Parts: sequence; structure tokens; C-alpha cells
Amino acid sequence: MIELYSEKEGIEKGVIEAEKDYYAMRGEIDTSDKQIRELQKSKESMDTLIQELQQSLNEVKLKLASLKERLSVEFEIDLDSLMDENPEVEEEYIEFSEEDLRQIVQKAKDKLEKIGPINPMAMEAYDEIKERHSFITAQKEDLEKAKNSLIETIKEIDQVAKETFLDAFGKIKENFIKVFRSLFTEEDQCDLTLLDPDNPLESAIEIIAKPKGKRPLTINQLSGGEKTLTATSLLFAIYLLKPAPFCIFDEVDAPLDDANIDKFNNIIQTFSKESQFIIVTHNKRTMASTDIIYGITMIEAGVSRVVPVDLRELV
Repeated sequence: MIELYSEKEGIEKGVIEAEKDYYAMRGEIDTSDKQIRELQKSKESMDTLIQELQQSLNEVKLKLASLKERLSVEFEIDLDSLMDENPEVEEEYIEFSEEDLRQIVQKAKDKLEKIGPINPMAMEAYDEIKERHSFITAQKEDLEKAKNSLIETIKEIDQVAKETFLDAFGKIKENFIKVFRSLFTEEDQCDLTLLDPDNPLESAIEIIAKPKGKRPLTINQLSGGEKTLTATSLLFAIYLLKPAPFCIFDEVDAPLDDANIDKFNNIIQTFSKESQFIIVTHNKRTMASTDIIYGITMIEAGVSRVVPVDLRELV
């Protein structure tokens, strides 16, 4: 009996231990079931999210395809080729958030709206205008080169003209002083001055004469006879620079008195060795100093007659 009680107690202890293990395992099973249910819920949520993401991806693909088609049709742009040629573009924007990208896109849209609708002929018109601009620019450069060349040529011509003028002016001035003193006296003075020496080609020339006993005067302040002799001095000063084959004087001697007439006639005689002088005059002293006289008479109204007289034959 003792053995049976001992065996019974052993069995009861085993049952108790088995129950403990059962309940422990049962708890673990319940926990596992709970975790499984939670995992199933998570899986269902993930499946739903995957479906939503797949749907969003499909929508993005459709939008991208539509965008590619629009870029290809409206702008003749191949987006795939563009991305292959510019891989850094994707890297540049990959760190941006969706909101940032939307703002960038919106700014681009605003710029496009400001630009306005696209003119399909704009590129052709641009090419034509660009070609025209290049042509006009080339023409402008040629004109500027020609202008600069002309300016340099004008400067050279002005410089040569200035040097030539000043050289001639200096010689005429020397001749003027010599002839003036031959018509007046050696003590008399005269001068030619440039009123604007810095611009001799455009400058006025002042004729100054100082007959003996008078202060220096301009030619307009001289008497009639002095004006005539001074002007004659200037004419012969220019004549001496480049003597002409003949010269014509029309009543130049009219304002002169007898003394000055003789001075005038003497200088004519001097220069007549180089040139022929034709003088229109009413002065008898001038007529007497010439070689040939052509008298003009009117024997009847409206009929003039030329009477030549060679005074050299009377000598």
C-alpha cells in the first residue's frame, strides 16, 4: 500500500508539473497567436500600402509617359536622351522633398505663363533675324573700319594741307612785306596774321599796314589809295608764290594819286617781264606806261570800235 501511495503521489506531482507546463505552453501559444494576428494585420496593411504605392506608381508612370509625349510633340525633346546626357540633373534634385519639387515646378510654370504661348515659327524667325543681325553687324564693322580709315585719311590730308598752307602763308607774308615796301617806303611796315593760329585752315587773315608816321592799322582803316596799294601788294605777293601767265586789273588804279600811280606802274613794269598784264584804266599815266593800248570808242549809238596802238613802235 505504501508503494501505491508513493506511486500515486509521484503521479500527482507529474500531473501538476504537466499542468504547469501545459498552462505555460498555452500562454506561449496565446502570445504567439496574438503576435500572428498582429503580423497578419500588419501584412494586410502593408499589402494595402503596396497596392496604393503600386497604384501611385502606375499613375506617375502614366503622367511621365504623357509628359514625355508632350515634350516630344510640342518641344521635340526626348526626355530619356536628356536624362542620359545630363545624369547630374537627377542627382541634383534627389534630395529635395516633394513640396520643394512642387514649388520648383510651380515657379517654372509661372515663368512659362509669363513667356506666353509658343510660336512654332519662332525658331525660324529667330534664325532669320540672327542671320540678318550677323550681316548687319559685319556691315557695321566694315563701315566703322572705313570710317576710321577715312578719319585717318582726313587727318593726314588736314596735316598736309596745314603744312602746305603755313608754308605758302609764310612765303606770301615775306613777299607781301617786300612788295609793300617797294610801293611805299623801306621804313613802312606791314604784316599778315592769323586770327586763329591753332586752326589755320579755318582762320581769318588780318592784313595790317603801317605807313610811315601812322600807327598799325587794318586794311579797312586805310585811305582809298593806301588800301589799293596794300591790296596790290598782297596780290603780287600771291602772284610771286606761283606766277600766272597773265593778270587782269580792272581800274585798280582809280583811287591812286599821281605819285602812287607811278609806283603802281613801276611794279607792273617789273613783273611784266614774267607775265602779261591786261589793265582796264582811264588814267593817262597808266596808259602811257603800257606797251599796247586798246582804245574802245563809240562812233555811233550801240556800235563800239576797238582802236589798237602799239606804243613800242613810237619809241
